[in-house]
Amino acid sequence: MKSIITFCSLFTLSQLLYGQQSENWPVLKTYDREHLDRIAMPIGGIGTGTVSLTGRGAIEDWEIMSRPAKGYNPQMGLGVLKRAPFFAIYFKEENKAGQALAMEGPIPVRYDEGYYGSTAANHGLPRFDEAIFETAYPFGRVNLKDEEVPVAVSVEAFNPLIPGNVDDSSLPIAILTYKVKNVSNKPLTISLVGNIPNFIGEDGVEGKAKSNRNIYREEDGIRGIHFVSDSVDQKSMQWGTFSLTTDAEGEFSYRTDWKPGEWGNSTVEFWDDFTDDGMLGDRTSNSDRPMGSLALKTTLEANEEKTFRFYLTWHFPNRPNWTNKGNVGNYYTTRFEDSWDVARQVIPRLPELEQQTTSFVNAFVNSDIPQVVKEAALFNLAHLRTQLFFKTKFGYYHGWEGTRDDRGSGTGTCTHVWNYEQTVPFLFGEVAKNMREVEFGYALDDRGMMNYRIDLPLATKGTSFKLGAADGQTGSIMQYYREWQLSGDDDFLKQNWGKVKRALEFCWIKNGWDPDKDGIMEGAQHNTMDVEYYGPNPQMGFWYLGALRACEEMSRYLGDESFANTCRSLYESGSAWMDENLFNGEYYIQQIVPPMSLDSIADGLIRVKRRLVPDDPQYQLGEGVLVDQLVGQVMAHILDLGYLAEESHIAKTNEAILKYNYRESLTKHPNFMRSYAYGDESALLMAAYPKERPKQPFPYFTEVMTGFEHTAAVGMLYEDQTEAGLKTISDIRDRYDGHKRNPFNEAEYGNHYARSMMAWGAVLATTKFHYSAVDKSMSITSEPGTYFWSNGYQFGTVKIAGKDSKKEVTLSLLNGKMNLKSFELDGFGTVRFKKAKAFNQDEPVTFTIKKG
Repeated sequence: MKSIITFCSLFTLSQLLYGQQSENWPVLKTYDREHLDRIAMPIGGIGTGTVSLTGRGAIEDWEIMSRPAKGYNPQMGLGVLKRAPFFAIYFKEENKAGQALAMEGPIPVRYDEGYYGSTAANHGLPRFDEAIFETAYPFGRVNLKDEEVPVAVSVEAFNPLIPGNVDDSSLPIAILTYKVKNVSNKPLTISLVGNIPNFIGEDGVEGKAKSNRNIYREEDGIRGIHFVSDSVDQKSMQWGTFSLTTDAEGEFSYRTDWKPGEWGNSTVEFWDDFTDDGMLGDRTSNSDRPMGSLALKTTLEANEEKTFRFYLTWHFPNRPNWTNKGNVGNYYTTRFEDSWDVARQVIPRLPELEQQTTSFVNAFVNSDIPQVVKEAALFNLAHLRTQLFFKTKFGYYHGWEGTRDDRGSGTGTCTHVWNYEQTVPFLFGEVAKNMREVEFGYALDDRGMMNYRIDLPLATKGTSFKLGAADGQTGSIMQYYREWQLSGDDDFLKQNWGKVKRALEFCWIKNGWDPDKDGIMEGAQHNTMDVEYYGPNPQMGFWYLGALRACEEMSRYLGDESFANTCRSLYESGSAWMDENLFNGEYYIQQIVPPMSLDSIADGLIRVKRRLVPDDPQYQLGEGVLVDQLVGQVMAHILDLGYLAEESHIAKTNEAILKYNYRESLTKHPNFMRSYAYGDESALLMAAYPKERPKQPFPYFTEVMTGFEHTAAVGMLYEDQTEAGLKTISDIRDRYDGHKRNPFNEAEYGNHYARSMMAWGAVLATTKFHYSAVDKSMSITSEPGTYFWSNGYQFGTVKIAGKDSKKEVTLSLLNGKMNLKSFELDGFGTVRFKKAKAFNQDEPVTFTIKKG
């Protein structure tokens, strides 16, 4: 006898809204069958972990237990008998036998060979013949069809993502929508089933499931399987709960377990039961990893389509520190009792959250920003919603540099990496402020040196790393200025101003970076190339000049004119010196100045002392053309701090980077380190040596890394070298095309590398967007069109029309409210409101700006 529960409730308003809303999902890019194999789109909130929707419609990469888990699919059974999570559809035409298919497209050929045959999850299940992937992150849709099958299926997935709304963008849920259309001219009986094994206790690397149980529950129109464990250590990071639920209507059946069996008997028994009539009967076993199944059955008239939603929620409270010790916890779990509580709280709110997410993505996708810029910025945003980034139970955000397949890569929210990214501050300003509070509140030692890797727990180990990075420290100063400007929060400025000031003054200590206090970085400068540069160079030099300018502005605002004047004097001196001594007519170079001895280097400024050869230091830049030598200038443009050196030199340097570092094909390029690009791919090299090359340059000089390429591209865009900038970004995205690499995973020292979130800088550069909550001012390009903008707290669009002497501006705010005293069209004119003008959500305001 089948175990059946029938719900006859009316279609709820939320379900009606779901169907309407997903029809309006924007699509930025479509991937055909030849470009699906590597697609794995993360579905999870900020700091919660994630699962991924593949290009063929499977749910893989189960990274919900506080560690990366690329390729991990939890499984029931052992050896060749393993059965991973899958969703399937049953369909039956009148007078014909029922059939079932996994709701997935063809398996990529890379899984074809293994010692037991295919290595793909659920490899033997029948499936659809064709798949196409459509996306505008965080929305993903896989369209499945098959000429031999009377149904077409769309597999859709997303997680709420709303700029300025951190809490609602940090939810541990994957929303899975299955749209089924009867493409025949006869009625059909259909049933959808989701199957997930209870793998609590196992994260793909460590732990073991033990005495796990699946519980059927229903509450307030939500029903499903709640996965728990009675025996897994509740202090382990593998302990927690997850749930598979639905609120769709139909004949409902479930299993809390599958029948045990040898060989493939468990799956045979399940498949026979499901294809008999589309309903499930419950089973029992003694498995430590029992399979939970949830099925919905209904009918479809000819050409009718129906929508079914399933929800995967999770709750894993424990997280170790960087070294896999202790327990710093997961903040998101403090908001919910368990995974069922996540479903109970979040599902009723999904219509509103989906609408707000759609509002953001539609505004962004439909704006007149170059297509490839939108793709790079939006798809790299996915990094924030992986195990790259987390928030501890103590309320602070931290990030790895990247993630390896099964663990983090690069501990301590490394400052010299994270100071490149521009996604967090312009979409989630409160998160960016929180990160600065960690840097200046916990990572700064008594001398003013910022530990560039920040250990956990913060209260006892924030300064335990004992090493500073010249670019990381000066970049953090610029970031502090940025967060103040975007938030307008004077208390935030004052809270750590003494420490920000001390961090700059650290540059001037004896045997430090600028010990003679002349505005020129020349001491041992540890940096993002994982080595020390000895002597003046553009990469550190421009970061330092930018930090001086930022401190000048903050000092003047606070009334500290003396310190502001000191910063100004050093900035002017250093800027002039760099132009005169480091610019060689084409680009900026390093003057190698060997230190006399270790005694001439302050504590904490050299990482590997054995590498220091006093008269011939290893791993220098020398006269190389460094791809990101202007990174400090790029940051200064983003912060509206002006040019840090001669404007014409900046443009010429970009031209030199293109001239010397660009390779149309890497087939003949000798690379002696890691290969993130190779063969017939176009890219910018980390460095080129048209003149003299050190015998042992810095280690990565032959590599290609996207975060640095994005930095160069953004610099080009700010100099109106638009074609070159867009070509550089296009080269990156062509390499991450779904066939060769995952479009949502630009890698460097690990997956989802933080530096690649510099891609949002291209949005700022192409729109020429600047915003100051301190001055209550906004500026944007004067070119006619509609442009997306975001400042970390609010987002919206600006529509510009007209030409010649007068332009009409319509400013729309899509969340919250803000006040402006002035609005500028770049290079055209400014309107100043008589008093601060209020702008409110969904109330567009139109005004005119006259030229000049």
